[in-house]
Amino acid sequence: MIYRPKKWTSVSNMAFARGYHTASVLSNGQVLVTGGYIGTVYLNTAELYDPPTKNWTTVGNMTFARAYHTASVLSDGQVLVTGGYTSAVYLNTTELYDPTNENWTRVSSMNFSRVWHTASILSNGNVLVTGGYNGSNYLNTTEIFNS
Repeated sequence: MIYRPKKWTSVSNMAFARGYHTASVLSNGQVLVTGGYIGTVYLNTAELYDPPTKNWTTVGNMTFARAYHTASVLSDGQVLVTGGYTSAVYLNTTELYDPTNENWTRVSSMNFSRVWHTASILSNGNVLVTGGYNGSNYLNTTEIFNS
């Protein structure tokens, strides 16, 4: 057995500083980073990290700027982004990222606006969204996205 010390190594920087964003590992090994918040600005930007080259590239922007959202990699390789918050608005909007053409497509909205929720991919490929907060109440509501 080869001993490898655990350590951190710097790689290139993202194009945008961001917090409250998501990072999702795609089926090709790249990492998709979406949305977030910086200071007073909510972001609709997205970028890809490529582990072999250790470089970032920007991809198409999401339809909505958002932070506190979820991003789920579906069985077909697309990424479902749900909910979040932007500029005093709690979102129920959802959109899909297609890594083959690096495009975003808006899909049907959730029944409830929510932040701080969870999104779980079920064994049948559907996505279960649970709980969260809508600006007034913590939620016990759940809904399923049929992928």
